[in-house]
Amino acid sequence: MLIRCEISACVRSMWYGFLFVCTLAQAGEPAQALETVSLQLKWSHAFQFAGYYAALEQGYYRDAGLNVRLLEAGPGIDALESVLSGKAQYGVGTSSLLLARAAGQPVVVLAVVFQHSPLVLVARQDLATLGTQGIHDLVGKRVMIEPQSDELIAYLKQEGIGLDRLVQVPHSFEPQDLIAGQIDAMSAYVTNEPYYLEASGLSYQTYTPRSVGIDFYGDNLFTTEEELKHHPQRVRAFREASLRGWQYAMEHPEEIADLILAKYSKQHPRDFYLFEAERMVPLLRTDLIEVGYMNRGRWRHIAATYADLGLLPRNYVFDGFLYEPDSHPDLTRLYIALALLMLVSALALYIHRANRRLALALDAKSRSEERHRVIFQTTASAGVVWREGFIVTDWNRQAEALFGWRREEVLGRRFVEFLLPESERERLTPRFGHMVRENVLPQGVNDNLTRDGHVITCEWFNAWLPERPGEPREVVSLANDISERRRLEEEIRQLAFFDPLTRLPNRRLLFDRLGRVLATLRRDGGHGALLFLDLDNFKPLNDRYGHAVGDLLLVEVAQRLGECVRHMDTVARFGGDEFVVLLGNLDDDQALAQDHAKRIARKILDRVGEPYRLARADVETAIEHHCTASIGLALFDAAADEEDILRRADTAMYKAKGAGRNRIVVDSGSPGEALDRDAASHVDRRAHLNSGNGTK
Repeated sequence: MLIRCEISACVRSMWYGFLFVCTLAQAGEPAQALETVSLQLKWSHAFQFAGYYAALEQGYYRDAGLNVRLLEAGPGIDALESVLSGKAQYGVGTSSLLLARAAGQPVVVLAVVFQHSPLVLVARQDLATLGTQGIHDLVGKRVMIEPQSDELIAYLKQEGIGLDRLVQVPHSFEPQDLIAGQIDAMSAYVTNEPYYLEASGLSYQTYTPRSVGIDFYGDNLFTTEEELKHHPQRVRAFREASLRGWQYAMEHPEEIADLILAKYSKQHPRDFYLFEAERMVPLLRTDLIEVGYMNRGRWRHIAATYADLGLLPRNYVFDGFLYEPDSHPDLTRLYIALALLMLVSALALYIHRANRRLALALDAKSRSEERHRVIFQTTASAGVVWREGFIVTDWNRQAEALFGWRREEVLGRRFVEFLLPESERERLTPRFGHMVRENVLPQGVNDNLTRDGHVITCEWFNAWLPERPGEPREVVSLANDISERRRLEEEIRQLAFFDPLTRLPNRRLLFDRLGRVLATLRRDGGHGALLFLDLDNFKPLNDRYGHAVGDLLLVEVAQRLGECVRHMDTVARFGGDEFVVLLGNLDDDQALAQDHAKRIARKILDRVGEPYRLARADVETAIEHHCTASIGLALFDAAADEEDILRRADTAMYKAKGAGRNRIVVDSGSPGEALDRDAASHVDRRAHLNSGNGTK
């Protein structure tokens, strides 16, 4: 015992001495200048590259001895070409880097940032088939698919939809084209374009390749074999600093959003960058997976998908394609120093470790399992652990509370038989099996059953548990009930952009769509028209029967207006008994455009003038009422101003009302046909009125 203590003391003294010498040696070296390198981004500045901004701002690159320049991309700039040509040493690319490698390009993937690709297809939702629209409804439709969308092409192919069955349109990267109805679907990032689609109030459908088991990696940090060969330490330092930046960025999204606005781009509002950050969380999964983690099985899955497309040979071997940080570290000097130290301390350490190894291992395993058990049982998410065959092996308390089954009731059972409604079971069971076989466990949203038969919508996150020798691999799946969140999101959207009585777009959404129509006219030419409609003699109905009956009439008028216009047109309630109809995509010829708008206005006038039967719940006999309308029509082109368009239509409407009502007055916008503007003050006066159900 005395000998062991003396040896240990000697070892400690030598170790402290060694560290002191190393410290002095390092302090004696002159400070080195920072090495300048460039990183080519794959697109314009956005939260998509937040980790690299954070690494610069927090000094991680500087601490690694690097002066990093971030190169913004855009149309015509390819990150792969920039890196291969030497314009940049590092780049951000898609999973198509695998194709470049197969084509002989010496690219090396250093790290995966997006564990799941954000690339999806978004399509206008056909309101007539709400909830039933599927991917096959895109056949024959106008679709924009951006370059290098290999996973989308594979998805369409797996669904039996070849590109020849779509009407392909060159990608403009403008969500406005989808909002305005210029196209039916487009490839998009789930982190970006949906922000503008939701702000516009457009009903849309999202299709993701992950729904059929095609799960590509997203943004991949890469370099070349030459950079790795000649600067291995620089590659390691750049990678580690970048990943530190990503960890910081995802933990401080608001700070990074402010940084982007201050130093990189004001192209989008702050809310856009925060929306992007929120949508990136389930794609990076930094709470479950270390940033930069790459799985060879996932890459084999991607290679197999490319093989299905005929872009790669079967069983393609991609040796050297994936960077292995610890494969060739240059630690020669450290090894020499450590060899001398270890030669002296080997005997003492061996004896000490031999006595302690088993006890420490057992204790560490016990503490680790207990720690994970506590986390699993106390997490706010419903947790299910299962193995191949969908057999439940664990079930936490939150799962008991959410789904209603007790742990002992589900252990050993197949969760697909009691957690999934029949329709979801038929759809998801084969895909679950495919995911497990291909080592792919994506995040997903689907309906689930509770014990009492209620259907709830849950968002699921899945991960492999560490393997145990001789035991089947297990998956941990965490679920959050998002049913109420979805309901509230839809309710908030309705309150923000739609009139609560008629369910028509409100003023805010009307002005947004008017602006978009003008933008389309500036790009494509043509004319638009705005119809300002006011109900005649509405006040007597309110005075005699009350506002509840007046509301019934307004709802009926809203329905009739919707029947008179095209799908692309907008019917909005402006306030009280005033409605606005916005017509876009009219003819280039002014006379033809005006004639088209007048035909629609006459159709509206006839339909609104038909008798009404207004049934109240508290009265057995329906109230019969006759109602007409006064319509002002303003024709406009790309040079028009939003406020002036509205003022002209409003003035024309008052002209119609003053001429005897139940008629249409047209203001074409031509100087020789300009109307008397005396009634224009009505627009300013109306702006001060509240949006009641009206008193005219």
